[in-house]
Amino acid sequence: MSNTPRLNWLVFVAFALISAAVFGAAIALPTFRPLAYAPVRELVLPPPAPIVVTLLYSTEKTDWLNEVVPEFEATNPQVNGHPVQIKMSATGSRELVLAVLNGQAKPDLISPASSLQISILQDQSPNVFGHSVVNPADTANCRPVVRTPLVMVAWKERADVLWGANPASMWLNLHDAVVDPNGWATYKHPEWGYVKFGHTDPLKSNSGFQAILLMTYAYLGKTSGLTEGDILSNADYQKWFLQLENSISEFGGSTGTYMKDMVAFGPSKYDMIAVYESAAIGQAANAVNRYGQLQVYYPPATLWSDHPFCVLNADWVQPDHAQAAQKFLNYLTSQPAQSAALLKYGFRPTLASVGLDTPGSPYQQFAANGFKVDLPPDVAVPPGSVLNTLLDFWSRNVKR
Repeated sequence: MSNTPRLNWLVFVAFALISAAVFGAAIALPTFRPLAYAPVRELVLPPPAPIVVTLLYSTEKTDWLNEVVPEFEATNPQVNGHPVQIKMSATGSRELVLAVLNGQAKPDLISPASSLQISILQDQSPNVFGHSVVNPADTANCRPVVRTPLVMVAWKERADVLWGANPASMWLNLHDAVVDPNGWATYKHPEWGYVKFGHTDPLKSNSGFQAILLMTYAYLGKTSGLTEGDILSNADYQKWFLQLENSISEFGGSTGTYMKDMVAFGPSKYDMIAVYESAAIGQAANAVNRYGQLQVYYPPATLWSDHPFCVLNADWVQPDHAQAAQKFLNYLTSQPAQSAALLKYGFRPTLASVGLDTPGSPYQQFAANGFKVDLPPDVAVPPGSVLNTLLDFWSRNVKR
């Protein structure tokens, strides 16, 4: 006990010496000056532990996120004095939803490719957790960040024969062509063989899921109000749908890979495929002078991959992690991140001030390939129960 006053005195002297040294260095060395204004405890104590936000996201935006996440962290975001870091893990959109529902993954933040998956998660998560772990109405915690529509990419000479420049009946014409045993001979081009259409596996890839939903809407003549009965109780629809789906020789697992195969192998493998517009933009330059002109066509109704980012309302998500995730969402919708999404990766921004006519925009570079700014009206995203019914019907009946 007798040494306590002496110890306190030594601590005081050490504090004074460190302070004098810091301020002296700040006067002598201007580059050291910012440290003079930092509390001394920050110089001698270890830095606060970071808040690590775990993000589970769909693979389509990997390149963009690999660019913008370090830029976000470089802005030194903090929550309650703790720096924010993002730990990312990529997977398929369907696998993402299932991983959350079965407890395989417990992320703070998720981002599937489309609100289709958010609708399914909203519908199914109350059965697992007692409440929905996502709330699209809460835009502070769950909102689209970038968008890209589903498009049909085709070799122009073949699409011109099949549906021309304005494919108002794209899906109906496509069905009739792929089921025709005479193939392209019916269209006076027997040298082209059979009509070869493809899309990805809807159980693995969001673009395939979107394709079968748009087909269903087109056959029924609807853009909203899809029900389970439309799928399960309409024998004519089922016949039409399965004829079209069973004509596809290979369902891809990845939209990006599917698009690359279209360019690499040409019409020997695919005459036309359903993919994201952003994937088509990514391969537009590579397709030049390969097998003729590769053209983009927009279906008569539009379905978006809107890449929602949603903070989960789950017991493993701590309040400071939710707050940190919100900061990250705000950065993703900032001017720098949105500009990069458009100019480098072909996504449509959700920030209105980043226009599609921005200099260097792919909509200017590749306008000759059919890329358009204005699109047909949207279809409605059905309830999760209807979407699951469509996936189940496909899984039970389509040969693969």
